[in-house]
Order: sequence, then C-alpha cells, then structure tokens
Amino acid sequence: MKNNKVALITGITGQDGAYLAEFLLKKGYTVHGLKRRSSLFNTDRIDHLYQDPHAKDQKLFLHYGDLTDSLNITRIIQETQPDEIYNLAAMSHVQVSFDTPEYTANADGTGTLRVLEAIRLLGLTEKTRIYQASTSELYGNSLISGNKIPGAQQPGSQNSASQQSESQPLEAMLNEQSPFYPRSPYAVAKLYAYWITVNYREAYKMFACNGILFNHESPIRGETFVTRKITRAVAKIALGMQDKLYMGNLSARRDWGHAKDYIRAMWLVLQHDTPDDYVIATGTTTTVRDFITKAFAEVGLTVGFTGTGANEKGTIIASEKTEYNHLIHQEVVAIDPRYFRPTEVELLIGDATKARTVLNWIPEYDLDGLVKDMVKSDFRLMQKEKFLKENGFNTLNYFE
Repeated sequence: MKNNKVALITGITGQDGAYLAEFLLKKGYTVHGLKRRSSLFNTDRIDHLYQDPHAKDQKLFLHYGDLTDSLNITRIIQETQPDEIYNLAAMSHVQVSFDTPEYTANADGTGTLRVLEAIRLLGLTEKTRIYQASTSELYGNSLISGNKIPGAQQPGSQNSASQQSESQPLEAMLNEQSPFYPRSPYAVAKLYAYWITVNYREAYKMFACNGILFNHESPIRGETFVTRKITRAVAKIALGMQDKLYMGNLSARRDWGHAKDYIRAMWLVLQHDTPDDYVIATGTTTTVRDFITKAFAEVGLTVGFTGTGANEKGTIIASEKTEYNHLIHQEVVAIDPRYFRPTEVELLIGDATKARTVLNWIPEYDLDGLVKDMVKSDFRLMQKEKFLKENGFNTLNYFE
C-alpha cells in the first residue's frame, strides 16, 4: 500500500535531518525540509537525496525558512499540511550558546513555540503530530555530587534494560522522571522548548512529544562537535597532515550513540498511539579521553595520557603499523583552556528502558562500532584531501 504521509523536517540539512529524510523517503513519505538561506550551498548531507525541481514524481522539497520567523513557519506549515513535523532545527553547539545566548533562546526556545502555535492557529491539532528534539543537556549536573535521582533506574538492577560502563561507578541513570538542571544557554532554551511542548499537548490535546536524546554522532556530525573533531584529527595526524589535537575537558563523560539509531527512535515516537516523552540513550558512559583512545586505536596507534587539568597531554606510545612508527613519543593531544566551558556538565548517562519497552527501540550500534564508522569515514576523507594538496589543488581549512 502506498504511503501518502507528508513530513516536515526543520533542520533537514543537519546530521539528524539528513538521516531522517533518507529514512522517511525509503518509507514512502513525501518530505519537506526547512533550510536557512545561505550564499553558499549548505545541502552537502542531503545532496544524494535531492531531486531536480523539474523532475516528475518528486518526494523531497526544500523551503527557505528560519525558526525565528513566525510568519515564515506558519506559511510553510499551511502550504505543506504535514502529517508529522520533526522540529530538529536549533543552534545546537553548547559552547557557542555562551557566545550567542539571545539568538539561542530565540531559535531553540521560542522557535519551538512558533511551530506549536502555528499548528494550533491553522487548526491542525488533530492532523499533525509533532516531534520536538530535546536533549540530555537538560539534566546538566543532576548526577554529580552523589545525587541520587528520584525515580531513576539504578544501574545493575534487574529491571534496567541498559548497562553502565563497568569503569564508571554511578549513583543513577537519567530517565523521564529525573530532574533537570541545565548548565548552558542552549540547555536553558531547550528546557523552555520541552515544557512548552508538554503544555501544548495538555492544553490543546496535540500529539506533541519530546525525544530526550543523549549525544548521538556519525560520520556526518558537524566538524566542530567534539567527537568529529577527534576523528578528523586522528586521521590527519596518522596521515601527517596535523601535529596535535587541542581539547578542553577530557574527563567529561557522555552517553554516545549513533545518529542512525536515534532518528529511527524519533519516527517510532510519532507512530505510537499515545503522545509521550522518551529518553533515547545507550546506557553506557565514556570519557572524552577514552573516546580519543578508541579513535587512535582504529588507525593502529596507542595513546597514553600523563598530567592533570590544563597540563594533561596525550602521547603516542605504540604503533601496530610500521608506517606510523615515527609518531611514537610524539605529543598528539594537548589542553587549550579556551575550550573549557564556563559551566561544565561532567556526566551524562541515560536509561532508555521506556523507549525499549514501549516503542521496541533497540540500538544497532555500540560505541566501538560508532568510533569505527567515524574514523573510517574521516580517514578516507583526509586521504582525498591529502591527495588534492599534494597535486597542487586548494582545499578548505577548518580550524576551531
């Protein structure tokens, strides 16, 4: 049977939007995507999906828009009449949100309100289901200082569907009943978005849901996000294109999953009979330091860390490949204090028992599979870049 559903994805050119668009198109959806105007092409992640606007039987349509423009949002929703809206657009870089707090509040917080209010004003509350991209940053430092979280599943209990990292003793894991304690302008803006979504669901009987997604990465993650910054640097160091990776807090622990698993959860949330909010997480936490170690291991290099705080450094101590032996004893990781956040979130780990039980969501990737996927992709990308440079072609410089 033909699928006649229509979906609108805000932030379609981002990591999640691109994977979700591909996922929905394979299911037969007609997909409309919101993208911001730019003087440069910013559709790299969806170029393989894009169709010539003159082609027949199109299933993917792009619209210029911005969550800070209520008239624009309302018009696009009115024209597309979506069955499902996935509100993924956001100023999503935590560190940058400290530099642009007002814009972050406008786009990430009030922007969600604009989408919800457009649905209400257009009389689409019974037709349109809304997925709001929430974030584990809402929890902030809830798990620090020995705080036990009321209602949170205790690691190791028989009822938990998640497994914590054996090397990380924890008081609790974060679930849908855990308290929020946002620690950045980004997280505070997302807190408003979370509660306004709940409010519109209860006040206007909307099918509006929050997906509290913990960190999710992929080979198409933005280059300035820490995991992608790491995997790009590892590839460039191995290929002799970069000497050192500069980082901030190496002891921060995150629950990292693969974006391909998480966009599938988004879709499942809107297919359920009842609107609700769900934590999406792997239940395993890892330090930034260990992520770096795993990434170097993918190219056959062993890195050891010495020192503490701003004086910590990482040095290559062994190589599985003779072509990298010259890197042994080279310092490849250093701390740059400018990358420390004004208020840091030290630990995040989620309990997705509800999503696993109610939605039957099971992630297909573990952390090692995620790291392997990202390093392999970036290694190939840097091999291409190195070839171009060695043959006299100009390439773009990416410095963060």
